[in-house]
Amino acid sequence: MKAILVDKNDRSLHWSDVPDPIMKSDEVLVKIEAAALNRADLMQREGDYPPPAGCPEWMGLEISGEIVEIGKEASERSSWKLGDKVCALLGGGGYAEYVTVKYDMLMPVPKNCSMVEAAAIPEAFATAYLNLFIEGKIKEGNTLLMNAGASGLASVIIPMAKAFGIRVITTVLTDEIANNIKHLNADRVVVTTKEDISLVLKEELENGHSVDVAIDCLGGEIMGKCIHYLTHGARWIMIAALAGTKTEIDLKNIYVRNVRIIGSTLRSRAPETKAEILAGIVRDVYPKIEAGLVKPTIHAVLPIQEAEAAHDILYQGKNIGKVVLTV
Repeated sequence: MKAILVDKNDRSLHWSDVPDPIMKSDEVLVKIEAAALNRADLMQREGDYPPPAGCPEWMGLEISGEIVEIGKEASERSSWKLGDKVCALLGGGGYAEYVTVKYDMLMPVPKNCSMVEAAAIPEAFATAYLNLFIEGKIKEGNTLLMNAGASGLASVIIPMAKAFGIRVITTVLTDEIANNIKHLNADRVVVTTKEDISLVLKEELENGHSVDVAIDCLGGEIMGKCIHYLTHGARWIMIAALAGTKTEIDLKNIYVRNVRIIGSTLRSRAPETKAEILAGIVRDVYPKIEAGLVKPTIHAVLPIQEAEAAHDILYQGKNIGKVVLTV
């Protein structure tokens, strides 16, 4: 089969021949139709985010496709059948023609989703579900701060939160981007080149709408300023630090207000935990998807041979929503 490999010299991407995957008894073989991109793919390409042991060396954390073979244990322990259309959460290996997947890392394609949309569900929706409901313990009527409102993850988290009755504040860099994410229906969009987000959060606190959960992929200096203006008992969840790894925090504010700072990544979770998250998505979120309340935002679709151009979209921060490769 073929897969996208990274040239060790210049980090360029090439559609190359690789060995066919060898399926274990508790796995199924999926013929891949689409693979969605994530920032973790860029980090892996640059050598900063190696795949877990046992995973293929090529990138790709989420795919959609068709089951073409089922292992004996997978057949006995699941209801999957040959020909089922599925999407899957992977440790790696999605930029390819085929991939083997443990039976409990699969989800059915939601009824009203295309295969391109389905490919954009597993990683982003699992990250959203993990941080909103498991780490964040967010509830109806709470307020969420979701930084970087134009990101692929925000394009999932914002509508998911809204579908569960949560008020959402998000941040963007320009009025143009704010206009581009109107369809996400955030309650307040803060253009950070015009407004200081820490002062906005102070205002929200004073007006009785303080943030209960923050999901932050930026970090940097502003994080320490913002964390002073949260609900008592709030959770600030760090999932990345694109704006810098250092900040200054008033520690007294943390313990007086009982604020929790939580570090969270999906990829480091045990397989059993990931399986529980996927089951939770099918149980709790799929009804919202099938009712049209939550859907992946697709920015661009390119053939997998153009993976280099697809990566450039993410590198340049041009995307509003997900970029997907078709195989």
